[in-house]
Amino acid sequence: MAPSPQDSADRRLSLILFLAILATLIVVVAVGWFVLGPAIVAAVEPGVGLRTAALIAFGLSLVVIVVMAIAAGDGLLGELPAMLLGFFAFFLIAWLMIAWIF
Repeated sequence: MAPSPQDSADRRLSLILFLAILATLIVVVAVGWFVLGPAIVAAVEPGVGLRTAALIAFGLSLVVIVVMAIAAGDGLLGELPAMLLGFFAFFLIAWLMIAWIF
């Protein structure tokens, strides 16, 4: 049985979207690798103290919590106490691990 024209159009659209997402991901990784990579290496080359690690951990924690809040959708207000506890726990762990590793 041959696929209907609608199926062919849907497959073509899915392939185009997949390729667009893949291209975007490749561009983001390339920018991160070639532009941000040397800057990060230069910033942490001499070693990171607790103060710098706290700044990095705060930014990392904030980004992760914002992504989780966007993904939560409608349950954002009900999940606020859990998100705050998660933020502080993630911040503490990331802070100490960044200071220890670097």
